[in-house]
Amino acid sequence: MRTVNLSVPDAVREIITKNRSIYDCIKMDLVNYTALAVKIQKEVETQVGGSVNLNTIVVAIKRYADSFEKKDDVQSEPVLKNARLSLTDGILDIKFSSQDFGMEDVRALMDGFTRADPNYEFFRFTDSFRFLTEDISDVRKLLESFSSHKNFFQTGLAKISIHIPQSENESDVVSYVSEILHDSGIELVNAFFGQDDIVLVLHEKDAARAYEILRGEISR
Repeated sequence: MRTVNLSVPDAVREIITKNRSIYDCIKMDLVNYTALAVKIQKEVETQVGGSVNLNTIVVAIKRYADSFEKKDDVQSEPVLKNARLSLTDGILDIKFSSQDFGMEDVRALMDGFTRADPNYEFFRFTDSFRFLTEDISDVRKLLESFSSHKNFFQTGLAKISIHIPQSENESDVVSYVSEILHDSGIELVNAFFGQDDIVLVLHEKDAARAYEILRGEISR
């Protein structure tokens, strides 16, 4: 089990990467950073779990935008050359509202996921928390036992985990991966960013091709 708490730069990258129109405008330098910061401030605060100064968000947006300019300078040395990939299909993306969960319920849920799928991933936000886990019968039974709690889950997914060495610039990797997949007609369902890795959530039908594209980038 891996728990992820987002920083402001991580939250900004996640929000922009999942919003295709904002992503494209950032890449083409067509966005007023302050206006965008105002637009996404509430969502950033939800992701990090507290209030965030507007200027902090502006700086995070600018640094992310700068990563696109730097990308042209690193093409001779593949961005993913030191990365490690893993692909897991048959994934459930489960989101629970935290409003109706007491501590005992949360502990019982975590214990249940640990027994059903020890390799599940947990992401915590201010008003919700979510799990990425294999779509197996034990997990389905666990969800049924918590059917009275507000939840949303999506099936037919796969995840690609990209482990990034600490020496690499994660912003470069995020913008690069998003662009090459988009250029290949593959859109992300979700993306989560940690200190050392990126977790991409895709539709199963796209996962194998996305994996091969990314593996090719590592090999070249």
